Amino acid sequence: MPAEGIEAELLPSHIAVVGEAVVGSVVLRVDHERWGQRPEDLHDLAVTAPHARSRERFLALYEMTLGGSSATRVAVRIGRQPQSVMQWVQRDNAGGPDAVSYRRTGGRPPFASRSKPASARWCAPLRPPQPGPRR
Repeated sequence: MPAEGIEAELLPSHIAVVGEAVVGSVVLRVDHERWGQRPEDLHDLAVTAPHARSRERFLALYEMTLGGSSATRVAVRIGRQPQSVMQWVQRDNAGGPDAVSYRRTGGRPPFASRSKPASARWCAPLRPPQPGPRR
């Protein structure tokens, strides 16, 4: 509510101008049109993405685009921090889909499903038990 004698003007994105002060919040939106995409393209990226983290990110962006949900609502629904989802939106708006795709940046390589851990490969092979008296 503006102070007495000061008029308020409502602007898009839930921002109110009271005198010379700006009060309110800015709603973060996915700018898919900037990259020549439709909302369905985000869904297609999510379905075909090779990594689960990329799929999660593209689905969150798709939900925000299609349903008009906020980053905070999407974050609560998928169990992520709102800042993470906001960061995905900002990356997508600045760099397109390639900026949102997951890339492994370092650390220990993941184990292959049928391979031995590296520590097991470095160890000497196990010898069969030798016959003889037990102590």
